[in-house]
Amino acid sequence: MIRLEGITKSFGSLQVLKGIDLQIEKGEVVSIVGPSGAGKTTLLQIMGTLDTPDAGRVLIGGTDVLALKEKALSAFRNQHIGFVFQFHQLLPEFTAIENVMIPAFIAGRSRTDAFDAAKELLGMMGLSDRSEHKPNELSGGEKQRVAVARALINHPDVILADEPSGSLDSKNKAELHQLFFDLRDRLGQTFVIVTHDEGLATLTDRTIHMKDGVISA
Repeated sequence: MIRLEGITKSFGSLQVLKGIDLQIEKGEVVSIVGPSGAGKTTLLQIMGTLDTPDAGRVLIGGTDVLALKEKALSAFRNQHIGFVFQFHQLLPEFTAIENVMIPAFIAGRSRTDAFDAAKELLGMMGLSDRSEHKPNELSGGEKQRVAVARALINHPDVILADEPSGSLDSKNKAELHQLFFDLRDRLGQTFVIVTHDEGLATLTDRTIHMKDGVISA
């Protein structure tokens, strides 16, 4: 479902990615691990079309995303890729349900459709009674579950998560990790997760080890 071919990326004289070939199948939960500076986050950003490689191809669902013009690429990203970040990145002035609805609005969905979908997702996350709360009224674990609901609102092909449990305590971390697998089983959702958490990495279907810009054995 996702195929990377010959991905290279440099920042100045520093080559961060040195010819990455990788395939992710639909419904897989894949972790990417490795030391700081290995190129994990850069690879995830390229996979998510937030950055472009110096060379190589990125295909998602058969679409060569690097061939898309800027407007088409933005639309593709909104509709096919969901993101979960370490610090949730919720907008503080909006309630939980409003935060979840935002990508649906960007996709041109009606307010009623967006509201109904967001309400269903928050229920799936166990947050029905927290939907009208703003981020500063939510716990760290609740914020991350809102962020996962937001990532799911447009039924993306894949969710890309960058250290999603890095700021959580052990209880909320375990609950978030279990949520990923529940969503895969319930929705057939594909996850690619950059993590330093060895416990999460051992649970995933496949672990990609990176070191010095390459995939290591």
